[in-house]
Amino acid sequence: MAITALDKQTALVIIDLQKGIVGMETVPPAATVVANAIALIQAFRKENLPVVAVNVSFAPDFSDAIRTRNEKGGFAPPAGWDELIPELDLQPSDIRITKRNWSAFYGTALDLHLRRRGITNIVLCGIATSIGVEGTARSAHERAYNVTFASDAMSDSLQSAQEHSLKVIFPRIGEVGTTEEIIRLLQAR
Repeated sequence: MAITALDKQTALVIIDLQKGIVGMETVPPAATVVANAIALIQAFRKENLPVVAVNVSFAPDFSDAIRTRNEKGGFAPPAGWDELIPELDLQPSDIRITKRNWSAFYGTALDLHLRRRGITNIVLCGIATSIGVEGTARSAHERAYNVTFASDAMSDSLQSAQEHSLKVIFPRIGEVGTTEEIIRLLQAR
């Protein structure tokens, strides 16, 4: 579904734009995602609306990581892989959430932060579209948030996964549009 509106109380939620993920090969390239995420951050700040930066991380011994048969083990991340990229220029007023699962809602205080601020709509962007973004979107939808997707501010390791989320899943959960369309609606609220 195309974007029709943004609520007065909308927050930007940025998924996993961190050193170890932004450095991966994605479609479209992560540089495009980062540039569009920065444009969204600036627009949200101009409107005095919340910016939420989410990263994924685990305890050094991975005791808090998912342990199912299909989760790959043996992940030995380099130092700093979980640090949010400095290009985001995060401010002390921004909300920072560390997740240990695909969804930024599961086992975190994200819902509490948003509800205390009266947020009814979230704009999602980040990497990977079919994992962290989609997982968070599904959880947001289950919690009755209006969800808006910045289609050109997200990417995935597989083109087919990117397209499936954007064309099949996201239109059932919320509204999909470009960074430019979102900024235009944000300014018109």
